[in-house]
Amino acid sequence: MTLQQARHQSETEADSSERHTAIGAEDVHVTYDDGTAAVRGVSLDVKEGEFFGFLGPNGAGKTTTIKTLVTLLYPTQGAVRINGYDTKADPQAVRESIGYMAQETSIDFELTPRENLRVACRMYGVPREERADRIEELLDLVDLRDVADKRAETFSGGMQKRLDTATVLVHRPPVVFLDEPTTGLDPEARLRVWNYFEKINDQGTTVFLTTQYLEEANELCDRLAILQEGQITHTGTPAALKSAVGTETLTLALDDPSQENRRRARNIVRQRSALDTTAIERTADGLRIEADNARSATSDLFTELSAAGITITDFDIQSPTLDDVFLTLAGEKGEGKDSADSEPTSVQEVVR
Repeated sequence: MTLQQARHQSETEADSSERHTAIGAEDVHVTYDDGTAAVRGVSLDVKEGEFFGFLGPNGAGKTTTIKTLVTLLYPTQGAVRINGYDTKADPQAVRESIGYMAQETSIDFELTPRENLRVACRMYGVPREERADRIEELLDLVDLRDVADKRAETFSGGMQKRLDTATVLVHRPPVVFLDEPTTGLDPEARLRVWNYFEKINDQGTTVFLTTQYLEEANELCDRLAILQEGQITHTGTPAALKSAVGTETLTLALDDPSQENRRRARNIVRQRSALDTTAIERTADGLRIEADNARSATSDLFTELSAAGITITDFDIQSPTLDDVFLTLAGEKGEGKDSADSEPTSVQEVVR
């Protein structure tokens, strides 16, 4: 867990009752005209200032859901409120209070970053007297000041994504939706884009992220929801979801891996250690121990083994990963394309 995640988790637990809902969805269904049920009863309660991740296999309905939240689709059933505005009753107010970064980059490649931001300021109604300062502020935020007057078509994919990020922030929206924003970027560019998302979240912006990069979700998000076949199956912090699918594994290498020494070590683990052990296996040079608290109790175990004359030459601790969560909780279903990507036939779609 990163320091940012720990801070946000602490804040969420301490004052969740006092923080307002930024993104609220209640029993949302989206059915296309051909009968495809892309979203089937999604409910969400994302608080102000959260960095919320939305995960699911291809075909789960992630893109359909995010399009519904940003008013590009209306729900067939259910209700959505963003920043207190109902998406059906007041869609324009919703659009004015959010930023939306789609999978496809929306900048004009023939324009410079400064020109792209001027256009975005006009589109979002940023007061004329505030535009110059706002543009300079955003160029600094995404580290494009040095190339502010070069055409975007000459930029790398990472630079274009950073510019795209800046354009959706010109009106300082309290909520930003990011639909797989780092797809196709190389690892270095992806890390830089993560940095900008963390910056805006640190400044108080609520961020809703759909991603297929589990490392991205683990590093950035305070909470996650897993979507499968149009329904949310699990919600929780990354740490809680990981602990739900498995225990930690401690592997010990012994200086003397004889059968008798391994037996003695195993008995100490079973009878005297503070480990909440669920399984112990003998290995060629030691033991493999599964325990809910392997990481926190290892130091005490080493002290007990040393007191018994058993020397540890090496050890390794592994915790469940989000890959384990994804495979265990979401399964391997939904190998087809996302319903929103295939766009069967339009259903109440709004054209901006």
